[in-house]
Amino acid sequence: MLPTEIWRSESIPFYSKGTMLRAPTSFFIPLLDRELKKITLFHETQQKELVEELAELEDDVQKQEDAGLDAGERYMDQTDDEDDDESISISRSPEGTRRHRKSSSAARGRRTTISGPSEWRRSSVSSAEDPRNLEESTMSFPKSITNRFSTLRDSWHSGAYDDNTIWTSRNDYAYDTRLLFKRRITTLYISFTNLRAYIDINYSGFRKIIKKYDKVTYSELKDKYLHDVVESSIPFSQTTKATLNDCVNRLVELYARCVTHGDKAAAKQQLRLHQRENIAWERDTVWRQMIGRERRGEGSRMDLAGATLVKEPEEPLVDIPTPVGRFKITSKLIWGAIAVLVFAVLLSVDIFEGKVEANHCFAILIFCTILWASEAIPLFVTSLSVPLLLIALRVIRDEKKDNEQMTTPEATKYVFSIMFNPTIMLLIGGFTISSALSKTNIDRVLITRVLSFAGSKPRTVLLAFMCVSCFASMWISNVAAPTLCFTLIRPILRTLPPKSTFGPCLILAIALAANVGGQSSPISSPQNLIAINAMDDPIGWGAWFGVALPVSFLSIILIWGLLLLSYHPERSPDGEGEIEIRGIRPTKEKFTLKQWWVTFVCIVTIGLWCVEHSIEKWVGDMGVIALIPLLAFFSTGVLKKDDFERFAWTIVFLAMGGIALGKGVMSSGLLEVFDSAIRKLVEGYKLYTVVLILSPIVLVISTFISHTIASVLLVPIAKEVGKNLAGQPQNLLIFVTALICSTGMGMPVSGFPNQTAATQEDELGELYLSNIDFLKNGVPASIIATAVVSTVGYMLMKIIGV
Repeated sequence: MLPTEIWRSESIPFYSKGTMLRAPTSFFIPLLDRELKKITLFHETQQKELVEELAELEDDVQKQEDAGLDAGERYMDQTDDEDDDESISISRSPEGTRRHRKSSSAARGRRTTISGPSEWRRSSVSSAEDPRNLEESTMSFPKSITNRFSTLRDSWHSGAYDDNTIWTSRNDYAYDTRLLFKRRITTLYISFTNLRAYIDINYSGFRKIIKKYDKVTYSELKDKYLHDVVESSIPFSQTTKATLNDCVNRLVELYARCVTHGDKAAAKQQLRLHQRENIAWERDTVWRQMIGRERRGEGSRMDLAGATLVKEPEEPLVDIPTPVGRFKITSKLIWGAIAVLVFAVLLSVDIFEGKVEANHCFAILIFCTILWASEAIPLFVTSLSVPLLLIALRVIRDEKKDNEQMTTPEATKYVFSIMFNPTIMLLIGGFTISSALSKTNIDRVLITRVLSFAGSKPRTVLLAFMCVSCFASMWISNVAAPTLCFTLIRPILRTLPPKSTFGPCLILAIALAANVGGQSSPISSPQNLIAINAMDDPIGWGAWFGVALPVSFLSIILIWGLLLLSYHPERSPDGEGEIEIRGIRPTKEKFTLKQWWVTFVCIVTIGLWCVEHSIEKWVGDMGVIALIPLLAFFSTGVLKKDDFERFAWTIVFLAMGGIALGKGVMSSGLLEVFDSAIRKLVEGYKLYTVVLILSPIVLVISTFISHTIASVLLVPIAKEVGKNLAGQPQNLLIFVTALICSTGMGMPVSGFPNQTAATQEDELGELYLSNIDFLKNGVPASIIATAVVSTVGYMLMKIIGV
């Protein structure tokens, strides 16, 4: 047991809140000294107790050996005087004789002593209760060999050892004696090895925490403190290590003497086995559950590439008790019922006369739209229902057979062939790059180095974080980027004065910039890939960057100005003076070979994507290029099978369902119906007028539903509108639609970056942002970004020739 003062000292915080570090090293070293003192006191207490117990055990072994088998005469009498809390068990000798003996019910791991041959106090360990196992443990042969040479074994026992000693005799008393000493030796061995592990773990703890301190403060304390202070203290000295090793060796000798007939190798092997069994027994429940959760991908480790927002369960609107349980009616259940009802009604009504496939496809489209907008079921589940409904309702027509309905087998092959296309492969390639950058810590290294140049002025730091968030969203997705940035700003938020406006301003700025970053590269968000897939002649990465990068940069600058006017983040809460931001220091660690390999593969892959049109006759499509990072990272061990399993597969299936629905709309003839209606709507309008009409429609829809779902629904419409305009600029309208889908950020539910920002709390558990913050700043920011796309973006598209 720990002394009371040591136990109480564990409740003292290592770092007091609000402490000012004017001399970091002079403040930090006393804290380390205090922890070292606690470790030393605990170690001295434990080692003294264990060494004394070892000496007592050796003395008991010697006394037992001196007493020999004569002490067995008093054995039957002593068993009647045992404590009442001990339970009865059975002991059987090799000759088959049976009698009762006592066995302690003490908890595993409790150390007990024997004061003499007449006092027996027993502790259980992870071993068989049958004393015959003592004999079996000395010869670990297979049963077949044991049976074949049983005669040889018996002769070996009788010839090599004297049955008249307590350690070799086969009577009941000798068996019980050996079993009891085996338990005592095993328990003490486990205690000594645990104490030795305690020393190693604490030394590693000192080394790592001082290394981290040196990294943050640019100090060189680690080597000096470890050598001069830690290694010279009693627990970590070579003398202590030698003492513990000597005690362990003495226990091995005792075990060999009492149990394995002098075989030290067998003794060491069996003691190590008992140690492993003890660890497995103590950690069984928690450890096995943790391993199982990690294998199922449910671990607590934060994976930025596949981050998800944890939501509280929805409160039921009505809770009805029934004989089989409580029936809870939630808003999702109501929306699901509405979707099914509308679907059934649309299937039974002939909206488009004589066009069965178009009617059925329209019902599927409305059904999926309601489910996607309400999120009555997970988004990807709705997407998975698309191929089922398209095939079951025979929506797909065969263009080669005068638009006849495809048979179910033909429709099945067609639908599944279009669901997994090069666009999906490009999406998986983006996930691979994102995962590799995050796992090798390249994203954090680059971001901290950029932020180290931001200085201490709030407005400069704000702009730097917005640029970093936008840039990170280009390559590690606008799902992972805000999560990473929110982690980096925690030290800054903790040093801000109470009620400072810089905190909420910074959090909202990161979220808005991440949304803008979602339009900056083809792989930054699924809606971009859906748009590229819908283009008859897809634009290359160079053309995308030529439009998206200037649009994103201008949007970031304008939104930055909006936030400065709205929050005045540099102003001190008391109105006197300006606040100063603590700078972020870049890491001093050099790039490893693995990091350089990841960087090289990413640059090569992105470069090939940019010039894909020039090398199309060799690579075929960008989806083929996306195989390069998969092969390069998984074959070299940069990424493992677990990383592949943690990819955002829900987004992949969401995109696959959207592609299938788009093809269904085209194949069923529903798009032709829309075409005639759209042609009448846009007749007489110029292209730019159509852009101005389309932009606010896309913005409103993408504000209230998922950006990806908005693109699934609106990109086909934009494509059809473009076909009915002079010059057929469908690629331009698709491009505009995709970019504006990322600008819907006026509500807390508008995209993952906003959802993540809305959950950020301070140290008191209060939210940094409210709905007013999003309405007051998110809505104007959305309008600004949309206006930039429909003006500057439109001009750049015309210049590039989209």
